[in-house]
Amino acid sequence: MARTKSRDLTEAELRLMDVLWKKSSATVAEVAESLPKQLGLAYNTVLTTMRILEDKGYVRHTKAKEGRAFVYHPRVDVRQARLRAVRHLARRLFDGSPSLLVLNVLEDEGIDPVERQRLKRLIEQA
Repeated sequence: MARTKSRDLTEAELRLMDVLWKKSSATVAEVAESLPKQLGLAYNTVLTTMRILEDKGYVRHTKAKEGRAFVYHPRVDVRQARLRAVRHLARRLFDGSPSLLVLNVLEDEGIDPVERQRLKRLIEQA
């Protein structure tokens, strides 16, 4: 049986989205050029991932004014992507409960005390 396709971003997809969010639009070649060289991603790999991102609704493409290349544009901003990821995390690990997720963050002993206080203030203000 085929696996259900996830609408959430994979690590590889997130790397490409980071490039698009910074540039606001780019061709596949420009995205590939902007990625760390040590990843060693081929043009075709980046192209395939861009098509997957388009299928998931994260990007759209237009025809470049010159040449044959498509120009890709984010359809989802970074804030929307973060919200989707948090909702996904809450669904998967915290029974869909945002408060349980936040409680786990606040109870994390590794979190900086200043950051914990800042989070508590933000919660009180919300």
